[in-house]
Amino acid sequence: MYKLPLCGIDEAGRGPLAGPLVMAGVILRTPIDGLMDSKQLSEKKREALFPQIVALSEHHIVSFSAAEIDGMGISRCISEGLRQIQKALPGAHYLFDGNSTFGVENIETMIKADTKIPEVSAASILAKVTRDREMTEMAKRYPQYGFEKHKGYSSKAHIAAIATYGRCEIHRKSFRIKALDEPTLF
Repeated sequence: MYKLPLCGIDEAGRGPLAGPLVMAGVILRTPIDGLMDSKQLSEKKREALFPQIVALSEHHIVSFSAAEIDGMGISRCISEGLRQIQKALPGAHYLFDGNSTFGVENIETMIKADTKIPEVSAASILAKVTRDREMTEMAKRYPQYGFEKHKGYSSKAHIAAIATYGRCEIHRKSFRIKALDEPTLF
């Protein structure tokens, strides 16, 4: 199908209120059974697939902190992540899940590629597991927010914790929380 090796790219953490944006690029050297969109897999299955993907692929993972997202904006972080993956995994055909290249050349996009293309599914799993592990670690540092449960995404419990304790260091200050009737923070 492609003359060059296929590098699937996906991200985790575009929309949460806290934590990093994590992007992964994956070139599979051998097929792996059970790959699909990370959101369709249990945490146990994602964790089981993670070391297989690492062992059987060329891959690169990029992470942007909440402070970097606030400073650069989410779109610029994504475009920078795409460029970093291209640089780390050169000479491939790059397929990014979604419908935007974020201004980066030599990127093909496909909506729901993470459900159709094994390399993108693998990238989805690497990105989600990496991000989820970081949020579980952050839960130890900031136990009052329950990050181990919601991973920084908007939930009633998370919004209630922010209303009670305010935002912590890993919250995205540029993300307005409508439920708290916040003004634009930046």
